[in-house]
Amino acid sequence: MKFGVVTFPGSNCDQDLIYILQNILKQETVNLWHKSHDLQNCDMIFLPGGFSYGDYLRTGAIARFSPIMNEVIDFANKGGYVMGICNGFQILCESGLLPGVLIRNNNMQFICENIFIKPVNKNTLITRNIQKETLKIPIAHAEGNFYCDEKTLQSIQENNQILFQYCDINGNVNEESNPNGSLLNIAGITNKTQNVFGMMPHPERAADKWLFNEDGLQLFNSIVQQTVGV
Repeated sequence: MKFGVVTFPGSNCDQDLIYILQNILKQETVNLWHKSHDLQNCDMIFLPGGFSYGDYLRTGAIARFSPIMNEVIDFANKGGYVMGICNGFQILCESGLLPGVLIRNNNMQFICENIFIKPVNKNTLITRNIQKETLKIPIAHAEGNFYCDEKTLQSIQENNQILFQYCDINGNVNEESNPNGSLLNIAGITNKTQNVFGMMPHPERAADKWLFNEDGLQLFNSIVQQTVGV
């Protein structure tokens, strides 16, 4: 499988993703520049975390208009796999590939800590082979509070679009385990056709033994196993 990782001005997790995909998973991986119109025949595109364009206006609002996003949107609308992590999730929402929006954390502060999430829809490309009931994954964001109107939220639930919810170490989903105020403790969602994925936690920061946490590797392994038939 060939992966593409987009770099926007202000991206700071692109090399983390490339390292995991190339060096840990041994997959062909290319770095895609935001001004390019060529996805280089990739099978899956990642939009990484960071502060694209300095997070001016709303987070992801400027990156959504980068030239490469025309190709990413077209690729996704044709069924191609696209995943956004943190700032990448925000960009996907701004581009309309995912519903809702990420707003300011309810404590109005930047949060950087390890949290726990639990898979909700366990039948997607990125969750199908996750074995653990809860994953310890770090977050690092100021605008990670998932919000949408009531009608959209109902649609997300009815179409089984919730990928992950914030929880405690035992898998309990409650207000105490919600770090940012997200509706329904939502940490990640997919689109209706389940080929576009977004999540605020950073699995690439929990996918190497030298980080003393490999919970995020389960997510990446799920992608590779499903696509190459391992």
